[in-house]
Amino acid sequence: MTSKPTRGVSDKEISDAYIYLLGRLVVARQQQLDFQEGFVWNNLVHRKPGEVDWPNPNLDVAYSEAWIAVDENSYLLVTVPQITGRYYTVQFLNGWGETLANINERLFPDHASGQFAICYQGGNVSIPVGAKRIDLPVKYARVLARVELGANWDEAVTLQQQFRFETIGTPALPDIPNTPIFNLNQLPGVEAFEAAALALASERDLNPGMQTLQAITREVATAVKNPLERARVDRIIHERAFADFARAGTIIGHGTIRNNWVRPSACGVYGDDYLSRSCINYGGIWANVLDEVLYYKGAMDSTGALLHSDNSYTITFPKDELPSRYAKYFWSVIAVDAKYMRVLPNALHRYLLNNQSELEYAKDGSLTLYFAPLWPREAPGGNWLPTPKGQNYRLTFRFYGPRDGVANGSYYPPAIQRRQ
Repeated sequence: MTSKPTRGVSDKEISDAYIYLLGRLVVARQQQLDFQEGFVWNNLVHRKPGEVDWPNPNLDVAYSEAWIAVDENSYLLVTVPQITGRYYTVQFLNGWGETLANINERLFPDHASGQFAICYQGGNVSIPVGAKRIDLPVKYARVLARVELGANWDEAVTLQQQFRFETIGTPALPDIPNTPIFNLNQLPGVEAFEAAALALASERDLNPGMQTLQAITREVATAVKNPLERARVDRIIHERAFADFARAGTIIGHGTIRNNWVRPSACGVYGDDYLSRSCINYGGIWANVLDEVLYYKGAMDSTGALLHSDNSYTITFPKDELPSRYAKYFWSVIAVDAKYMRVLPNALHRYLLNNQSELEYAKDGSLTLYFAPLWPREAPGGNWLPTPKGQNYRLTFRFYGPRDGVANGSYYPPAIQRRQ
């Protein structure tokens, strides 16, 4: 005999609430891992190139990371060095993975470097003369600074080290929510709802229209206190929610597909599209807004078969459709495993192809990129990304500073062709 919630929450509502909640739990999970690693509030951690450990990392940039706290009587003074001819941004996100602000020369052309006062919206603080005030709608945020590595990595790291944080005042610090820390390849079941009240209370969802989903989530969280209902909800999560989430993941929520490349419909700022938010938090946490970068996912070749690292593939760009045409700053493509979204290890320690690779172009001006376990004989060495045998994988293509067809949504990379 089974039991149902008093209102009769449907299987679909349970699945929807689970997927909605998962978007928050993924961020809370990462926050706990960060502080377990040794993060300290308002202290900037400068990562060595390639050192970050989260799904779908961008290996073209030097990352710096932090969790920050501000309140009505305190603020964070951020110092940004002068950077010319090199992409950079300082991104601020909330506990749902929503981008709140960016600092760069595109958004602040008259104040691209120097001091920025990061304040709580409405806070009564006095900031230094000449500092640019940026108000956040939350007291606690995640920071991700990126500096393009470019051709001179040493110069990029030198610039990275010049980003500075200084806390002015004494902000109240929150408790880190003790939500489940799970393997991304083994998502939580009913215990997700056991943590729902804490997850929702510790971070307000700023997006409109989420009240109904939050009410259902809380209702399920109450219902699972009943052992029979707990078993039912756990079963629905495993039988339906996981399948619904996996299906949504193939098109990044509400994305579109062409040439078997998926383009997300939303990124960094999601409005009421919680499905895309949860998919992106899970598959590529800390994604920035589409004005900054556009991500395409390729998991299938031109025939619709899943990419497998035993096979050899190519992507060919005609001379008038080269990737550089669509990126104001830089482009790159990485291969990540299909389970954990981590770059594929290989003996060359080559994890991406980008505009800084030693690429060779055909006589007609076209560009062919190769993805194969062994070096294809006809492939220029710099055009080949190794894919060690034995697993399915996917490609992530990034365009930083999207323009033309990438910016307006009309462009998709050419289909991935399997070589015989």
